Amino acid sequence: MGPMKVIMNKAKEEMNMLGPEEKHFFCGGDRSVAMAAELLRQGKVIAIPTDTVYGLACLAANSRAVQRLYEIKRRDERKPLAICLSNVKEVGTWGILDDIPPNMLEYLLPGPYTICLRRTSALNRTLNPGVDTVGIRVPDDKFVRSVAQIVGPLALTSANVSSEPSSLHPNEFRALWPELDGVFHGSKNSKKQKDTRRIGSTV
Repeated sequence: MGPMKVIMNKAKEEMNMLGPEEKHFFCGGDRSVAMAAELLRQGKVIAIPTDTVYGLACLAANSRAVQRLYEIKRRDERKPLAICLSNVKEVGTWGILDDIPPNMLEYLLPGPYTICLRRTSALNRTLNPGVDTVGIRVPDDKFVRSVAQIVGPLALTSANVSSEPSSLHPNEFRALWPELDGVFHGSKNSKKQKDTRRIGSTV
């Protein structure tokens, strides 16, 4: 049994002992990665920091969790969700790369970009039904990529009620806390980030 497997087992045991109000965690080290991964494996919806704004995430393969994410965000289900991957090498599994210039993805990712591609048949059919494209992110954030490496693609959207401003700090979406299963707080320095982090790019 590898070290991460041991940490995952401990995280699962710890989750079973937590009360319903114990949902706030700090990002730092393998333990917090394992806690986030275990919550997602259980079909939960969590808030996580990214390289741009805070996000709401669940497993892209879990249709029930995706539905709950829409409900928490009060988002029109006709509006598609992006997916978050751990590695640029995974992009071709979920999106068709025929029209992408060589080395472009490696140049842009990891980074604050959403790459819009035609979806492959590997993607959960109930995720963005009727939409033949998918937005793909590989954030320049070690925590979220480490979580995705363990559990697979995340369905990801900004941590705010639909049509409201995006959030740079958990306090900005405090109204959503009661509906979330985990809120993962970034470093203390995240408060000092400039408002330009709210701006991302789509390719």
